[in-house]
Amino acid sequence: MKYLHAMIRVQDVDKSLDFYVNKLGLTEIRRKDYPQGKFTLIYLATAEGEAEIELTHNWDQTEAYSQGKNFGHFAFSVENIYQLCQQLQDSGVVINRPPRCGHMAFVKCPDGISIELLQAGEPLPPQEPWLSMENTGSW
Repeated sequence: MKYLHAMIRVQDVDKSLDFYVNKLGLTEIRRKDYPQGKFTLIYLATAEGEAEIELTHNWDQTEAYSQGKNFGHFAFSVENIYQLCQQLQDSGVVINRPPRCGHMAFVKCPDGISIELLQAGEPLPPQEPWLSMENTGSW
Protein backbone atom coordinates (compact mmCIF):
# COMPACT_ATOMS: atom_id res chain seq x y z
CA MET A 1 0.00 0.00 0.00
CA LYS A 2 1.23 3.52 -0.81
CA TYR A 3 -0.10 6.76 0.66
CA LEU A 4 -1.21 9.09 -2.15
CA HIS A 5 -2.77 12.31 -0.86
CA ALA A 6 -5.22 14.08 1.45
CA MET A 7 -8.04 16.14 -0.07
CA ILE A 8 -9.66 19.36 1.07
CA ARG A 9 -12.37 21.37 -0.61
CA VAL A 10 -11.48 25.00 -1.24
CA GLN A 11 -13.72 27.89 -2.09
CA ASP A 12 -11.25 30.37 -3.61
CA VAL A 13 -8.51 28.75 -5.71
CA ASP A 14 -6.40 31.92 -5.90
CA LYS A 15 -6.40 32.45 -2.12
CA SER A 16 -5.66 28.78 -1.49
CA LEU A 17 -2.78 28.68 -3.98
CA ASP A 18 -1.38 31.92 -2.57
CA PHE A 19 -1.31 30.31 0.87
CA TYR A 20 -0.04 26.84 -0.03
CA VAL A 21 2.37 27.81 -2.83
CA ASN A 22 3.50 31.39 -2.16
CA LYS A 23 3.46 31.29 1.63
CA LEU A 24 4.09 27.64 2.61
CA GLY A 25 6.26 26.82 -0.41
CA LEU A 26 4.42 23.81 -1.85
CA THR A 27 4.51 23.23 -5.61
CA GLU A 28 1.58 22.66 -7.92
CA ILE A 29 2.40 19.38 -9.63
CA ARG A 30 -0.73 18.81 -11.70
CA ARG A 31 -4.20 20.19 -12.32
CA LYS A 32 -7.23 18.80 -14.09
CA ASP A 33 -10.56 20.48 -14.89
CA TYR A 34 -13.69 18.34 -15.12
CA PRO A 35 -16.22 20.52 -16.99
CA GLN A 36 -18.99 17.89 -16.93
CA GLY A 37 -18.73 17.60 -13.14
CA LYS A 38 -17.96 21.33 -12.72
CA PHE A 39 -14.89 20.87 -10.54
CA THR A 40 -11.10 21.20 -10.65
CA LEU A 41 -8.51 19.07 -8.90
CA ILE A 42 -5.16 20.67 -8.07
CA TYR A 43 -2.36 18.58 -6.58
CA LEU A 44 0.36 20.16 -4.46
CA ALA A 45 3.50 18.61 -3.01
CA THR A 46 6.57 19.47 -1.00
CA ALA A 47 9.86 19.88 -2.83
CA GLU A 48 10.67 16.29 -1.85
CA GLY A 49 7.36 15.11 -3.34
CA GLU A 50 6.76 12.85 -0.36
CA ALA A 51 3.11 13.69 0.25
CA GLU A 52 0.44 15.43 -1.75
CA ILE A 53 -2.54 17.62 -0.96
CA GLU A 54 -5.44 17.60 -3.38
CA LEU A 55 -7.36 20.86 -3.53
CA THR A 56 -10.86 20.26 -4.88
CA HIS A 57 -12.66 23.30 -6.21
CA ASN A 58 -16.36 22.78 -6.93
CA TRP A 59 -17.20 25.55 -9.38
CA ASP A 60 -20.76 26.15 -8.19
CA GLN A 61 -20.00 26.20 -4.44
CA THR A 62 -20.96 29.61 -3.06
CA GLU A 63 -21.34 28.91 0.67
CA ALA A 64 -18.40 28.27 2.98
CA TYR A 65 -17.75 24.63 3.79
CA SER A 66 -18.50 23.57 7.36
CA GLN A 67 -15.56 22.75 9.63
CA GLY A 68 -16.01 19.15 10.75
CA LYS A 69 -14.06 17.68 13.62
CA ASN A 70 -13.34 14.54 11.60
CA PHE A 71 -10.37 16.19 9.87
CA GLY A 72 -7.58 17.37 12.13
CA HIS A 73 -4.73 19.10 10.33
CA PHE A 74 -1.86 18.89 7.87
CA ALA A 75 1.66 18.77 9.35
CA PHE A 76 4.90 19.94 7.76
CA SER A 77 8.47 19.66 9.01
CA VAL A 78 10.30 22.99 8.56
CA GLU A 79 13.98 23.99 8.64
CA ASN A 80 13.51 27.05 10.87
CA ILE A 81 10.15 27.44 12.57
CA TYR A 82 10.86 31.00 13.75
CA GLN A 83 11.88 32.19 10.30
CA LEU A 84 8.85 30.60 8.59
CA CYS A 85 6.42 31.92 11.22
CA GLN A 86 7.87 35.41 10.78
CA GLN A 87 7.51 35.17 6.98
CA LEU A 88 3.93 33.95 7.32
CA GLN A 89 3.05 36.67 9.82
CA ASP A 90 4.66 39.34 7.61
CA SER A 91 2.48 38.13 4.71
CA GLY A 92 -0.72 38.44 6.75
CA VAL A 93 -1.11 34.89 8.07
CA VAL A 94 -2.26 34.69 11.70
CA ILE A 95 -0.06 32.49 13.89
CA ASN A 96 -2.82 30.75 15.87
CA ARG A 97 -0.45 28.80 18.10
CA PRO A 98 2.97 30.51 18.21
CA PRO A 99 6.16 28.39 18.40
CA ARG A 100 6.80 29.25 22.06
CA CYS A 101 8.66 25.97 22.58
CA GLY A 102 10.80 26.28 19.45
CA HIS A 103 9.18 23.12 18.12
CA MET A 104 5.52 23.51 17.09
CA ALA A 105 3.21 26.17 15.67
CA PHE A 106 -0.23 26.21 14.03
CA VAL A 107 -1.68 28.45 11.32
CA LYS A 108 -4.82 28.11 9.18
CA CYS A 109 -5.28 28.18 5.43
CA PRO A 110 -7.94 30.47 3.88
CA ASP A 111 -10.50 27.65 4.17
CA GLY A 112 -9.90 27.21 7.91
CA ILE A 113 -7.88 23.98 7.80
CA SER A 114 -5.24 23.84 10.54
CA ILE A 115 -1.62 23.52 9.44
CA GLU A 116 0.90 22.23 12.00
CA LEU A 117 4.49 23.38 11.56
CA LEU A 118 7.12 21.25 13.30
CA GLN A 119 10.77 22.18 13.68
CA ALA A 120 12.99 19.60 11.96
CA GLY A 121 15.40 17.94 14.37
CA GLU A 122 15.75 19.35 17.86
CA PRO A 123 13.60 22.30 19.02
CA LEU A 124 15.17 25.73 18.66
CA PRO A 125 15.89 27.63 21.89
CA PRO A 126 12.80 29.62 22.98
CA GLN A 127 12.95 33.25 21.85
CA GLU A 128 10.86 36.39 21.65
CA PRO A 129 8.48 37.49 20.34
CA TRP A 130 7.22 33.91 20.15
CA LEU A 131 7.92 32.99 23.76
CA SER A 132 5.40 35.46 25.21
CA MET A 133 2.90 35.46 22.30
CA GLU A 134 -0.60 34.24 23.17
CA ASN A 135 -2.69 31.79 21.16
CA THR A 136 -5.14 33.36 18.71
CA GLY A 137 -8.43 31.69 17.82
CA SER A 138 -8.61 27.95 17.46
CA TRP A 139 -6.09 25.54 16.03
